[in-house]
Amino acid sequence: MTKLLQLTIDGTALGVGYALVALGFVVIYRATGVINFSQGGFVLLGAYLTYNFHVTWGLNFWVSVALAVVIGALVGVLIEALILRRMVGQPVFAVIILTIGLLFVMEQSVSSIWGFDNLNMSDPWGIGTSRLGDFLFGHKQVAAMVVSALMLTAFFAYFKYSVMGVSMRAVALDQEAALAQGISARKVFAVSWAIAGAVAAMAGMLQGAGPASVELGISFVALRAFPAMILGGLDSPGGAVVGGIVIGVVQNFTAGYQPEIAPWLGNNFHLVMPYVVMVIILMVKPYGLFGTPEVHRA
Repeated sequence: MTKLLQLTIDGTALGVGYALVALGFVVIYRATGVINFSQGGFVLLGAYLTYNFHVTWGLNFWVSVALAVVIGALVGVLIEALILRRMVGQPVFAVIILTIGLLFVMEQSVSSIWGFDNLNMSDPWGIGTSRLGDFLFGHKQVAAMVVSALMLTAFFAYFKYSVMGVSMRAVALDQEAALAQGISARKVFAVSWAIAGAVAAMAGMLQGAGPASVELGISFVALRAFPAMILGGLDSPGGAVVGGIVIGVVQNFTAGYQPEIAPWLGNNFHLVMPYVVMVIILMVKPYGLFGTPEVHRA
């Protein structure tokens, strides 16, 4: 039982990071109907910007994080305004391919500026741990859960109570009706990309901090978070949170038990298990657990 609970705690800490990335996917999809595959590039940019501000420039860690989040949001707005706005009315698959191209551009830009070496972010919690009874808590895990919870709470409060949040919900529900009420779809798209860039930058910081290091492979966290978005539902912010935590726990359970129960599945099967869960969910509920089914009438 102790092992089960410890794996659950560790999986939840992993899952909240996935939830942040999945939330960025969902926000863009709700606003534009496009799956933004460049989200991994924003995660990568956030990690390297935090490193640059904190280690290279010597700024306070949390000031560095705030600057990285702001710049991530600004980059999102610029990409939407200068590139994606020109794709309005074009086939969805063309826009999706464009976001994949943006991912490659961002990855190559980061490697050109900061190189290919692994970098130490030197965060405030490091590799410290604390024990509570039989359970071991890594300080990074606690920080990840607290920071992610604050970010997610701020997002849902903004989404529910602010004027722009209500506008975003209206556009997601019925874009034509929202336009008829004087809501600016362009402004909603820009804010959606800003939010996606901001939460991805925070997720990048969490990925690169602690015992980990800042390296180019951080962008792959977006692919690991993709099943979380599918599981929760493409258009459900709440589903992104639930999906992220479920995927994190499932991945951790697999890492903990699979070598004992099914060693014939090989090493690192825990990285495959989220996609197995995604396939099963899609077979049973094609729109995810909390996604909105599309209704087509003749």
